[in-house]
Amino acid sequence: MPSRRVFLQRSGLAAGALAMPQLLRAGDPGLWRGPDLPLVEHVELQPLLAHVHRLLAATDYLNTPLTPADRQTLEAAGTLRVEGEAVRAIQRVLDRYCLLGMMIPPGAPPVVARGPAAPELVQHGWRQFLVKVHNAAGVEAGLRGVSDAALPLAGSAGEELPSRWLDLMMFDQQPLTETLSGLALEYRILQLYSRDAGARDAKLTFELMWPEGALVPPIDWHGNAVPIRFDCRAARPVRWRVRDETGKPAVACFVIRDAQGRVYPSQAKRLAPDFAFHPQVYRGDGELLSLPAGAYTVEFRRGPESRVRTRALTVAEARPGAPALEAAFQIERWIDPARLGWWSGDHHIHAAGCAHYIKPTEGVRPEDMIRHTLGEDLKVGANLTWGPGFDYQKQFF
Repeated sequence: MPSRRVFLQRSGLAAGALAMPQLLRAGDPGLWRGPDLPLVEHVELQPLLAHVHRLLAATDYLNTPLTPADRQTLEAAGTLRVEGEAVRAIQRVLDRYCLLGMMIPPGAPPVVARGPAAPELVQHGWRQFLVKVHNAAGVEAGLRGVSDAALPLAGSAGEELPSRWLDLMMFDQQPLTETLSGLALEYRILQLYSRDAGARDAKLTFELMWPEGALVPPIDWHGNAVPIRFDCRAARPVRWRVRDETGKPAVACFVIRDAQGRVYPSQAKRLAPDFAFHPQVYRGDGELLSLPAGAYTVEFRRGPESRVRTRALTVAEARPGAPALEAAFQIERWIDPARLGWWSGDHHIHAAGCAHYIKPTEGVRPEDMIRHTLGEDLKVGANLTWGPGFDYQKQFF
């Protein structure tokens, strides 16, 4: 019987540990490698509530608000008499929106873990996720997302292009702060952009960005990368209808931004004929440009001889059998020098700086540059192609 009593006592202890592992050992970095994000204990409620208030304001600004039921739960948590219960209630709500969690222990590398949020993205569009940060070390540094899939396309080798489909950034503007606050618990906003549609794999982790001159601990802060398979929904094709001042089809310059000022398509995920080193793209009458559902502001013009105009564009979710979405743009000219015998031109176009002296693929080929020449309403455009040598250049003579 004594052995049986010991066995029952051990079983009871094990049952308690299984029921509340997140609470009992939240400071253990090893716990962050489990299937769920652990609940962080010993958190001051008042600064946490202030942080949650700023976080909700940021999600509203990004047009990704929490559900009314979740907001009500968060508001009610602030009225609970037991601070520990209030802190846990807040985490149970916000953790559901977390794609990743991060534990920063004192004197050791951070640990990054997968969160419960569904990894769903949209082609050519941004999606927001929360990142739970248990800052046990109390560091006050910037947090930056890192992924090999998010490396820029410009200058990449051809075989690397398919795997570099992702773009990412941390939202660290007001009402949030640029750096971690040093609180034991806070949530940050991770923004992800997909170039492609369909299933895509990527590994994500974080770096801590220390202020210049700060005494950086001599440890590896890069943490471990977490593999995630994303489901990327296809964007909606929009057919551009572009007419010049006479009503004829034309090519024009377009800068497309969402409500947060983000440029579409993402400059980091562009390949020729769209270029990464300026915000605009050039589209001609009848051409397509895919956009996710949302509201946009489109600035358009056709060179300095036309007026800069802006129009709103709303893209709804695509429905089976729905007609193609079209967007019409009418160019307005304020002067036409060609009618007076003056012909515009640029006889010395370095469209990619001097990079193509060394890497021709970073330069601009004539078949791409002609689109830009037409979009700026140049009558003559001389595109310089240097570096590759005569055998490469002679194809354009």
